[in-house]
Amino acid sequence: MIKHIKSIVSVIAVAFLVYIFTFYIDGEMGIILLAFVLFAPLVSLGFLLYARKRVKVSFNCDAYVPKGGKLPVKVTVTKTGIFPLAIVEIVPYASEIFGQDIKKRKLTMFNETRRTFTIELDALIGGNGEVGIKEMYSCGFMGFFKLPLKTPLPQPISIGVIPPVPEIKASSQLFRSIADVVLTSDEEEENDTAMLLSANTSPGYEHREYELGDPLKRINWKLSSKKGKMMVRLDEAVASVQPVVVLDLYRHSVFPVENVVIGEEKLIRSVFGLLSLLVKQGIACNFIYRTSSGETVSECVDNPDYPDQLLLKVLAAKVIPDKRVDLSHVGGSVCACVIATTDAAGDFGVITRHVDSPDNISIIGLSPTTPNGTSLPMWYLDEENNFKSV
Repeated sequence: MIKHIKSIVSVIAVAFLVYIFTFYIDGEMGIILLAFVLFAPLVSLGFLLYARKRVKVSFNCDAYVPKGGKLPVKVTVTKTGIFPLAIVEIVPYASEIFGQDIKKRKLTMFNETRRTFTIELDALIGGNGEVGIKEMYSCGFMGFFKLPLKTPLPQPISIGVIPPVPEIKASSQLFRSIADVVLTSDEEEENDTAMLLSANTSPGYEHREYELGDPLKRINWKLSSKKGKMMVRLDEAVASVQPVVVLDLYRHSVFPVENVVIGEEKLIRSVFGLLSLLVKQGIACNFIYRTSSGETVSECVDNPDYPDQLLLKVLAAKVIPDKRVDLSHVGGSVCACVIATTDAAGDFGVITRHVDSPDNISIIGLSPTTPNGTSLPMWYLDEENNFKSV
């Protein structure tokens, strides 16, 4: 509205000056100026209308950038046709995890058919973000007219800002509690297997001999020493003694995005700090998260290098407001289940009801003030990268 008022004031000012010049200074020259003032806007309008269908804008950038770094975004403006263009105005945008000091760009094109420029964005917060073109305009040379381009806007690009993953000590109380549960479950599973063997049942039901290519973490060392040969647990047996780590990036639609992205970054750092510690200490686990397609998947983490790859997959997924991670297809009994969530109140029960052993569930929140509508124990990662119990 203010821009329209400025344009009207500018036109009135020019008309007033032409009137003064024509009737009080030099009439002949005033007539020439009057003709120019009337003719020039029409020419400017013609170039403006011509450019509305003759401009195509595209851009590209990297899919990931480390937190604290700069993301260069290369924007390309292509002209079709032989006539020069007036002024093209491009308004880029970036989501809340980037710095918001993003200025619009104006350019004109005469002989060249393509022009490029680069925007540098500051990656401030870890998580998934988006970069795109918000608006594109064709403007007249004199600045009186501005209309949106008729060519479609380019599709936005999803960007992952990689936060630093904290190194959590093995003395952390949360890790020790998980490790104790896994050890107890492992011993119980071995006892069950020994009973099956003593009953002359087929040992292949729970174990089989080691084959080249089997993960070393599936070797049952105690049973191998008893039988004098390498024995590995089958997937079904391994799953029963693997802890489950769930990432629930729940975002309320009523909260401004800029108020929640910092908490989501902290939750991601907490989860992957725990995952890295577990696998480095020889404890394989199942990680459940939502992918970029919106579906919930479970992946086994048994390699120290795999958490870094999973982090990129998590950062590639856009957070969907008011939607929790789905555990309906997981179910079953687990030795330990850690659910990291931004909000353990409200409909959080839709997650925990799919776990057969609720006594084995722990929650990772953002801070001691994270809502917890359950009786489950809650932990949070403090500033010294230690998990503290609420």
